[in-house]
Amino acid sequence: MRIERLRTEHNVKIEWVHFPLHPETPGEGRSLAELFAGRGVDRTAMHAQMKARMDAEGLPYGERTMTYNSRLAQELGKWADTQPGGEAIHDAMFRAYFVEARNIGDPAVLLEIVDKLGLSSEDAREVIEKRTFKDAVDQDWALSRQLGVTGVPTFVAGGYGVVGAQPYETLERLVEKAASEENH
Repeated sequence: MRIERLRTEHNVKIEWVHFPLHPETPGEGRSLAELFAGRGVDRTAMHAQMKARMDAEGLPYGERTMTYNSRLAQELGKWADTQPGGEAIHDAMFRAYFVEARNIGDPAVLLEIVDKLGLSSEDAREVIEKRTFKDAVDQDWALSRQLGVTGVPTFVAGGYGVVGAQPYETLERLVEKAASEENH
């Protein structure tokens, strides 16, 4: 994956910062038709464009008709980042949401993902029930607003950023630009 390649080729430290994309989405989700109603969005063309980008990067991408509230998934992701091997949760959440079209706002789905990764289901359940990483995600949301993030994914390095599913070469230029500024 591009992120791992950046990490190894450029010795980049990756930090996931969560963003409130459609935080008003109810727990049961919302249809994409409803989400984009009246906005002049060609969902078929949008999907085809994103699928082509993902295919070019060797990433799986399914067709979904719903969007789900990702708040609990974000909180669980912050927790997983504190666990050995927990960074794998980000790819697992991507696959569940964008490939399998699963509701990543559903605690049962989240616990299933955690279990498949070999993380503690008991600890994860506690994180979800007690919302122990709520403040950490609130801080991420504040930081994402401060950085001017308007969409996901957004990649930021040294005060520079790019939005969207970008080719590896674009991300590499971002990292190199940030590194050259840091050395001046």
